[in-house]
Amino acid sequence: MKKKLNITIEEKLLDKIKAYAESQERSVSDLVQEHFESLLKPRPLFPKGMTLIEFMKSLPKSQVEFPEEINWKEEYRKSRGAEG
Repeated sequence: MKKKLNITIEEKLLDKIKAYAESQERSVSDLVQEHFESLLKPRPLFPKGMTLIEFMKSLPKSQVEFPEEINWKEEYRKSRGAEG
């Protein structure tokens, strides 16, 4: 169900948006609805639509030197308090 919404904006802006809507063969209402929907969409967690893997690869390398033989799974378990 659609409902009416009254808004107040500057006349010059309204003239420009009407002309834009006409050039796009759309209504001002359609443009406003689309804009409101975009405001309510969840934002991507990563920039530019990157996946988690792409984001991780884009991060700078660590400045800390870790021994190559470190067992990361074991270190994680220790940090969580569930050794073994």
